[in-house]
Amino acid sequence: MAGSHWISLPRIEGIASRQAHADLPSDTYERELGREGFYGPSTQMYHRHPPTGWSDVEGPLRPRAFDTTQIEGQGESPWNAVTLLFNSQTKVRFWRSASSMDHLVRNGDGDELLFVHSGSADLFCDYGHLEISEGDYVMLPRGTLWRVTHDSFLSMLMIEATDESYRLPEKGIVGAHAVFDPAMLDAPAIDDTFIAQQTEEPWQVRVKKRGLISILHYPFNPLDAVGWHGILVPVRINWRAIRPLMSARYHVPPSAHTTFASSRFVVCTFAPRPMESDPGALKVPFFHNNDDYDEVIFYHRGEFFSRDNIHPGMLTLHPAGITHGPHPKALEVGNKSLRKETDEVAVMIDTRDALEVAELPEGVEWPGYVDSWKGGKP
Repeated sequence: MAGSHWISLPRIEGIASRQAHADLPSDTYERELGREGFYGPSTQMYHRHPPTGWSDVEGPLRPRAFDTTQIEGQGESPWNAVTLLFNSQTKVRFWRSASSMDHLVRNGDGDELLFVHSGSADLFCDYGHLEISEGDYVMLPRGTLWRVTHDSFLSMLMIEATDESYRLPEKGIVGAHAVFDPAMLDAPAIDDTFIAQQTEEPWQVRVKKRGLISILHYPFNPLDAVGWHGILVPVRINWRAIRPLMSARYHVPPSAHTTFASSRFVVCTFAPRPMESDPGALKVPFFHNNDDYDEVIFYHRGEFFSRDNIHPGMLTLHPAGITHGPHPKALEVGNKSLRKETDEVAVMIDTRDALEVAELPEGVEWPGYVDSWKGGKP
């Protein structure tokens, strides 16, 4: 049977483990050099010192952290959300709202992925009504007309696939039902709640195209569909429905946790799972040189097992070109197998194109993040 991967025999030089990410030589630290994220060829190096044991970092490769809890509410429109990071393929924004929307919005620039960080709401769109709550992903195809109504405070991470679409990742040999069955995806419904909001009162639609807002005025509510059929549909899934791939004997790379994919970036979900139980297996993410992708992590809840001084609502950026890896304290906890399971929930965005940091309000960035790896060997 023809296959896309021929057998290769990696070369081993000096003192090294024959199995990557397991059974490391005594008093060494493994660092992976890879291409195309975790999908391409790679080599594992074994060092005497932690690869992140720098005394200082100068220049644009400095790891950065941002605290979205320091962002004040932006009002009732998602177009007022604060932009955190961006490039030509995506925009990462954070929206905090205390009141329901009194208008409709449409993103003409790309698919929109919402991740509800706190609160709950009713989402109304072209396709019908959908209840959303904490921990939900909601994917809205480009051009979808929508609004949310809510009685309590609502906050969400917004990830735009600029001029692109979202799709489900290829799951390869584990099959289509691994991680989550596509049957777990929910779609909006034309229910009684949706029909009840179809009034003849004037409505305003704010359309974003090429980053600019146009306002359309209607003498009626344009969310007046009575039916639809097709395959281009908004979908919802909660992180609690995700069943992470795992191995008791091997720390699987973050790419195994991909939830949504676009052509130039992926969105992954870190959900609670048992820790690796094999004595020789790494218990924390391995140090790696991700020279092709910028890495962004939004911390939703729990205690992230490879980071210190990180609380829910924070977001970190690790640019491509600098070694990534666990903090010394987390590495020590992993080496001693002090934890039997993870309890964090986080959203990771890996982008093939370099991200720019937007101008942010005073106090949102934590400048001391780069120093959090200091301390040498655990």
